Amino acid sequence: MKETVQPKGRIEVSANAIASLVHQAVTSSYGIVGTVPKNLATGIADVLSGSAHRGVVVQVRDGKIVIHLYVVVEYGTRIAAVARSAMNVVKYTVEKCLGIPVAEVNVHVEKIRISDLD
Repeated sequence: MKETVQPKGRIEVSANAIASLVHQAVTSSYGIVGTVPKNLATGIADVLSGSAHRGVVVQVRDGKIVIHLYVVVEYGTRIAAVARSAMNVVKYTVEKCLGIPVAEVNVHVEKIRISDLD
């Protein structure tokens, strides 16, 4: 005889929590130097709020996650390869940790950093 288990509540994960997870994943990705705010207004809001996930915008629509990344890429790396790698790392990390499908990961390369030319 099988016993059915009734859920006793629900689990909600905020967009800010997802953004923190995404920020950690993208900054550890190959060729990504860091993230930058989407625009000046967002940058000011991030500074005032002490946001730890600037440059990451998360939207949850119909049970799927849409992510926009605003990144700085290291000079000398293949931008397309770095962006594709960031997409894959973020998608894998979010789906593995949350079990929610990621519909899109959009990478916006805002800057290129040139390191010391030693």
